Amino acid sequence: MWKEKFIDYLRYEKNYSPQTEISYFRDITQFEDFITGECGSYDPAMVETDQIRNWMIRLMELGVKPRSVNRKLSAVRSYFRFLKRKEVVSRNPAEGINGPKTPRVLPGFVKDRELSEIIDTADAYPDDFCGHRDRFLIELLYLTGMRRAELIALRDSDVDFDTSTLRVTGKRNKQRIIPFSHSTKGKIRDYMSKRDAEVENKSPFLFVKNDGNPLYPKLVYNIIHTHLSSIPTLSKKSPHVLRHSFATEMLNNGADINAVKELLGHTSLASTQIYTHVTLEEIKKTYDHAHPRAQKMKEE
Repeated sequence: MWKEKFIDYLRYEKNYSPQTEISYFRDITQFEDFITGECGSYDPAMVETDQIRNWMIRLMELGVKPRSVNRKLSAVRSYFRFLKRKEVVSRNPAEGINGPKTPRVLPGFVKDRELSEIIDTADAYPDDFCGHRDRFLIELLYLTGMRRAELIALRDSDVDFDTSTLRVTGKRNKQRIIPFSHSTKGKIRDYMSKRDAEVENKSPFLFVKNDGNPLYPKLVYNIIHTHLSSIPTLSKKSPHVLRHSFATEMLNNGADINAVKELLGHTSLASTQIYTHVTLEEIKKTYDHAHPRAQKMKEE
């Protein structure tokens, strides 16, 4: 009962995404099952801090990655915080528990030259509506830094041609405005014209399948993965790579980090600062490769 009320709280008061609700529900259920298996029953008021630590150890032994363990810990901590507020428990047994350390993984990105080649290679796309859509979809993700879910949710009404801006709905239903160039304005109009001429079933969504229904996450992933596969040095080929590429190029070309933070829809500047590490790594590689003294020191 309380678990369902907690999910309602996340949905209606915290405006969490449906995917986060599903993940939290699954994580809490997994924790309850662990406690039941260890103790024969589950009573949230009887849960001890050591039991939560033992659960985390079990997860690590099963090969669950530190990042996922931390997410599960966060779900359980939030749940008990909710239960304490409802006076179901007298304390939060998950408070103060530190999760496992996660290695810093710098996000992969595509250089502008490589991405321009992917977008501008005409014979890489079918000569039909879907081919035109796929090329423009890739370009718009790179031009705006939008998340995959944000792109899927875009509606025609979110495009303001008078101000050359897009209204994007991000995590927790927070909206932000992303500007676009005069060139992009023409490409949006061109895409809309082809869509309206070739897709019979009308839809409020900007990006649709050829039957008029909106796109879905796996389809967008497959589109991006297919075209990024032409870059052999790229380890990940997901839609998020285009978001990383947008942020990296903006910072490399002198954009203010606070402006990039707003464009990406980050709530914390720390989330944006990881891209400064990416650009620094590129600077180091360039230095090591180009400076004769650096090369000589490496040989020694």
